[in-house]
Amino acid sequence: MSKARCVSFVAAMGALGNLLFAASQSLFNLGQIALDLSHLATYIAALYGSPYLGLMTGVIVGLGPGLYFGYIGGQLGALGLLGLPTGKALTGLTAGVLARRLSRSMSAVRTAFLILSSYVPECLFTIVFFKVFIPLFVPAASKYLVGLLVPILVKAWTEIAVVAALISMLTRSKGFSDFLRKYLSS
Repeated sequence: MSKARCVSFVAAMGALGNLLFAASQSLFNLGQIALDLSHLATYIAALYGSPYLGLMTGVIVGLGPGLYFGYIGGQLGALGLLGLPTGKALTGLTAGVLARRLSRSMSAVRTAFLILSSYVPECLFTIVFFKVFIPLFVPAASKYLVGLLVPILVKAWTEIAVVAALISMLTRSKGFSDFLRKYLSS
């Protein structure tokens, strides 16, 4: 695959992920809870592209939430802008590695299992982020923010379960899969 195709694919998936994040803050918002489906783009890049494309897409997908929770609607500042893209990049990388290890033509159940499994490193990073980095770099807000860890993880695992179901359906679509494979192979 040419470098231009890689760049355009990552840019398109990054834009899609950030659009889905922005939509989650308004359209998919149920009061205090917003269903963030931005990882759809990360998983598409990782499963159809490569671990590297999943990682790079994860970084770009994490910029929107990083800006929002760092500066716009949160108190994390630069820590949010660094931490959220890092977590999403871990998911993209892990999903890409697992997809390479497993067969490209997986059943819907195996695909869902891959999606759920590949979120584990980001989940562990989130725990470290809240328990170590926030108290270290944002001590004034750490007591409040650390108290949000469990609800954030419950929400995140719910989102990943929804994304797993959606990605399982997408990967079963012959037209969608053929299009992406053809685009990425030329």
